[in-house]
Amino acid sequence: MSLTTSTLDLIDHHCHGVVRHDLDPPAFEALLSEGGAAPAGMSNFDTPAGLAVRRHCAPVLDLERHAPPADYLQRRAELGTEEVTQRLMAAARTRLFLVDAGFRGAELLSPAELGAAAGGQAREIVRLESVAEALAGDGIDAGGFADSYADALATAVTTTRAVGVKSVAAYRVGLDFEAAAPARQEVRLAADHWLERGPGPHGWRLDDPVLVRALLWSAVEVGLPIQFHTGFGDRDLALHRANPLLLTDFIRAVPERLPVMLLHCYPYHREAGYLAAAYPQVYVDVGLALNFVGPGRAGAVLAEALELTPFAKMLYSSDAFGLPELYHLSAVVFRRALARLLEDRVHSGEWSAADAVRVAHMIGSGNAERAYALESRDVH
Repeated sequence: MSLTTSTLDLIDHHCHGVVRHDLDPPAFEALLSEGGAAPAGMSNFDTPAGLAVRRHCAPVLDLERHAPPADYLQRRAELGTEEVTQRLMAAARTRLFLVDAGFRGAELLSPAELGAAAGGQAREIVRLESVAEALAGDGIDAGGFADSYADALATAVTTTRAVGVKSVAAYRVGLDFEAAAPARQEVRLAADHWLERGPGPHGWRLDDPVLVRALLWSAVEVGLPIQFHTGFGDRDLALHRANPLLLTDFIRAVPERLPVMLLHCYPYHREAGYLAAAYPQVYVDVGLALNFVGPGRAGAVLAEALELTPFAKMLYSSDAFGLPELYHLSAVVFRRALARLLEDRVHSGEWSAADAVRVAHMIGSGNAERAYALESRDVH
């Protein structure tokens, strides 16, 4: 099964960009954790992800394995951001990136720049809330919100040649929202209240449950796969309201032909596996959780996610944001975890080697190609 540890073709179906500017040590460490900067006297290098960076990323920068954090950061500064990014992105050996550019996009490489740095390709995933927030900044009228949003979403999908859309409802209102599409009058009243409230200190933030539902049902009309953040995330999230099981009514309400992509899922990856087993349109990944639990536990998390998930419903993603290290580390950890899992099945006699190779290709890239209809959208 050396295929899965070294040459397995990967499509990263959910990720973000990489910072385009140099990072000082505190800024680097802040991006190494979903919790941001470490408390005083502590370091984010003292985490499973931090230790894995020193083990797996240091050699790519011409350092010994397990190089001390100070040496790693010094070498990073010597090489410069562009060289570090190119080395680590190329080392990930990922063919295609589906990029959510809707969060802090001005600070990050664009999807095209990201793909070029990796020697691969990239296509965009349109973030639903960002489209609405841009409209609010342009002075949209509440009475025309529904139609204006539908037009703006269609334009965003067309101009970016997007292959999917994404919702961060888990962060904004929780996943326990009402499943049905809201009435136009409900949308008008909710939009009026939201727009009257105005932007916050960091700009417009769509956090009204009625408007979130309106966005989602506009996305259903567009017909592209809909990604949902579920489970693990940063401190802006109420984790108990990000359980993918809370999406059950919405999943039942949307057409079975429309893929619903459950991102991250951990620690609800078993629940997500149930949804993928029970509903034909549901797909799952375990995303950045594999980096943050570290190589020692990544295999266990992936195995748990695959207890119920049909092999045709599991996808690879890094959910990497900011640091090229997270792209490389995710690819390494995922390939190794999948290899161990498949090797165990073959060595026990439960699977043939041919079945293991076939499943590896499905999870690494084949399922993403099919779910996002990449061939019909001329993405290779």
